[in-house]
Amino acid sequence: MQGEGRITEIPRQLWPVGERPLDRFESDERRLSVLARFDADALDGDPELAQITRFAAKLCDTPIAAVSMVEEERQRFLASEGLEADETPRSTSFCERTMRGGEILEVLDARTDPTFHNYTLVTGKDHLRFYAGAPLVSSEGAPLGALCVIDTKPRTAPLTQFQREGLTVLAQAVKRRLYAHRQERVDQANVKATRDRLQFVLDSLPDIAWSAAPGPSFDFYNAQFERTTGRPPPVTIEEWRTFIHPEDFEETSSKFGEAIANAQPFEDEWRLLQADGSYRYVLSRALPSSEDPATARWFGTVTDIDDSYRTSQERELLAGELAHRIKNIFSVITGLVTLHARGDATLKLFADTLTDNIRALSRAQEFALRIDTHSEDELKGLLNVLMAPYGIPGESAVSITGDVIAIGHRAATPLALVFHELATNSAKYGALSVEQGRVAIEVARSGDDVWIAWQEHNGPKTNAPTQDGFGSRLMHMAIEHQLGGTIALDWRSEGLQTRITIPKDRLAQ
Repeated sequence: MQGEGRITEIPRQLWPVGERPLDRFESDERRLSVLARFDADALDGDPELAQITRFAAKLCDTPIAAVSMVEEERQRFLASEGLEADETPRSTSFCERTMRGGEILEVLDARTDPTFHNYTLVTGKDHLRFYAGAPLVSSEGAPLGALCVIDTKPRTAPLTQFQREGLTVLAQAVKRRLYAHRQERVDQANVKATRDRLQFVLDSLPDIAWSAAPGPSFDFYNAQFERTTGRPPPVTIEEWRTFIHPEDFEETSSKFGEAIANAQPFEDEWRLLQADGSYRYVLSRALPSSEDPATARWFGTVTDIDDSYRTSQERELLAGELAHRIKNIFSVITGLVTLHARGDATLKLFADTLTDNIRALSRAQEFALRIDTHSEDELKGLLNVLMAPYGIPGESAVSITGDVIAIGHRAATPLALVFHELATNSAKYGALSVEQGRVAIEVARSGDDVWIAWQEHNGPKTNAPTQDGFGSRLMHMAIEHQLGGTIALDWRSEGLQTRITIPKDRLAQ
């Protein structure tokens, strides 16, 4: 095993025919450690090895053939033909000698062989006389056993060259089968190690993770599910009813069912039953493995958002109360200005202008509070709010188009003053002062800047003022000093054309 749990890979090439095993495997401890990796128990009676032994017996015209593996105290036969015994002692093993060499070992009459004549297989009831074996050597060069053919009758002539070549080929086939089995074990062990690591990672997550087969049939959950709920996980959507708040189940199960039917991503918020009997808000997400609803597997997570959900609710409540109080303050100021200007025509003109600006600031303030609470950062959203008194929504004299642009709450107030001034002037003297007049507002990115174009059409002919008034100075101050941008006003015969450029980072503040 390697440090990360991966089984060491084995050499891919079979040991060359005719080469002796490596000397370092003369040590039985090393040799047996390699032998153990072949899992001989799983190969016992292997059909492919049995077929090879039957053919070997026919090829060499012997009643007996076997595939042996030489263990510490015995030699065992993984497959055999014409042999009743499953094993014999290693001390009298012919294959023990065969596996140490590189060539086929052949004994014509064991009774007269100086090495084997005293073996019990020869002198006993087995009456072993003829033996021929091809060595089986592992890819690393460790001797394992042999493919052997045996006869109880002695022979006067050795195997033919054809038979020797055939036995060698069959021995190679045995080695390939042993190699494939061993590699399969390595692959299975690596898959298990990978699966175990993945399971450990998933069980360490604070979120619930799950998967489901088509149907869906929920077939996997990480440990977090039972840690959270204290119960075994559900298998079907209906079984989820036990874990989802009764007020939430029908709606969220309907949404998930629609996602399954269309193989589309799913996301929803609902309340999950906890082990202590309470409910907590969670964010549930799921993705299909393919676009085919019939075959798609599903993978999902359930994330606890209860704390942030309740904090968000509290912030919304606080923001609503704050917006209400600020709106009341603006109303009080407007009332005071109107009250003090009553009866004085000069002051009333000033008061009307001031109260209009205050109302624009009030609308901008409401929008800024929504940004803080809901992250609604769309510049066109602010412009829609500011232009609402001039026909938005509905059949509008003002159209707003362009890119989605981020805007922060600090930029909302100066922009409110600028566009209130443009709209007020247009309503008094420009395109919005006549029925057929139109105003087009376009927003777009340009590198690190954002530009806003105000274009009036079909209005009365306009002329540039001879001197800058309060409104013009207000717009320049708001755009140039507060937002670090530029504003250009072009008084054309068809209507006022205004272009405002603001750095993107200043707009997002």
